[in-house]
Amino acid sequence: MSTLFLTFIVLSAVAILLFLVLKLKVSAFIALLLVSIYVGILTGMPLNSITKSIQEGMAGTLGFVATVVGLGAIFGQMLESSGGAESLAHYLVKKFGKERAPWAMVLTGFLVGIPIFLDVAFIILVPIVYALSRDTKKSLLYYAIPLLAGLAVTHSFIPPTPGPIAVADIIGVPLGWVIFMGFILGAPTAIIAGPVFGKFISKKIHLESPYSLDDVPQEFDPKNFPSFRSIAIIISIPLLLILLNTLTSVLVAKGTVPKSVFTDVLEFIGHPFSALIIATLIATYFLCLRRGMDKQKVLDLSTKALGPAGIIILITGAGGVLKQVLIDSGIGQMMAESMANSALPPILLAWIISAVVRVTQGSATVAMITAASIIAPIIGEFGLNDPQRALVVISIASGATLLSHVNDSGFWLVGKYLGMNEKQTLQSWTVMETIIAFCGLGLTLLASLFF
Repeated sequence: MSTLFLTFIVLSAVAILLFLVLKLKVSAFIALLLVSIYVGILTGMPLNSITKSIQEGMAGTLGFVATVVGLGAIFGQMLESSGGAESLAHYLVKKFGKERAPWAMVLTGFLVGIPIFLDVAFIILVPIVYALSRDTKKSLLYYAIPLLAGLAVTHSFIPPTPGPIAVADIIGVPLGWVIFMGFILGAPTAIIAGPVFGKFISKKIHLESPYSLDDVPQEFDPKNFPSFRSIAIIISIPLLLILLNTLTSVLVAKGTVPKSVFTDVLEFIGHPFSALIIATLIATYFLCLRRGMDKQKVLDLSTKALGPAGIIILITGAGGVLKQVLIDSGIGQMMAESMANSALPPILLAWIISAVVRVTQGSATVAMITAASIIAPIIGEFGLNDPQRALVVISIASGATLLSHVNDSGFWLVGKYLGMNEKQTLQSWTVMETIIAFCGLGLTLLASLFF
């Protein structure tokens, strides 16, 4: 196949996906499956081979993603339902003081965004933003933008949130490296998009709380919040165990540490499955059952958590199907060979694909999965090591935050809770998301010089 035909296949596949989702309102799950069949037919695959690729792609992807995303959803639900997010926020604001509260809010968002979905975490924590704005007479954006930046960065960059888990699995990189790169590159990104930009935009747009604090429902009594220390420890457990597994695997592979029963145990408990099972059980017991929550309610919360997780799992599986079709059709290898002489590095190409899908259809998760599915066969031919693949994951995550606008549910959620019109939301939330996208890309390209 010629380079021109390969380009046509990829661009037409993305265009059809966007047409199905935006114009015909077809679910992303079905749209990805239809696009996979389209690519298979266009590249000349036998029909029975296409169906076999669909089965293998779905099975190969869901074996890992379904388990991790399901456990991560329950883990986050336990933290959310116990009042853990508010506990973190209140403690950090108290320690930082009201003058440095934006730094407390970005740190709160950065930590809370790891186990809890962005929209849920924002709704839970926005009353604290209202209270700070009321007490200091500063614009809501002075505190809201840092909180949102922290939430947005970890939501996209750091597992166990579904996006980076799905991308890491499709590309084939250990989660430990994604967590490490996510923290290293995510922290400065959150600072620039959060406290720095928040201070600037709050001087341009002054917002007061759109609600009286008496109108904001308080689900938890602040006196009954779990302690900051317990929340911080529980959030860190899966991250540290996964990082320990990655470190142990690297040391054993290099021969620095001999393989033994001890290293096998470390690798086992640090596997994402084991790490999240341990963390979920600890969170369920110490944050819920031990604090008097009814067992039936714990069960109901676990079931509730799996609802949104199920949608993400199926979309991720469909992304795995597209990846498998690209591999089985041979187009992935041909694209890689075609790209070998291209001036575009894989990191930049991945960012561009993710950004285009994000801007046109709105969903960051769909953008990440689509970009990962397209780039995965190419990455396989470039012989990238694990740290380099992890940087590709962060690049895709960065592109998927670009230019959130009216086709993104987050745009309307933030505007509603902060009492902004569309223009103000574009000037604040949209610009903040775009800063994250470009900072993430720039820092990823910089980091690629050292790995």
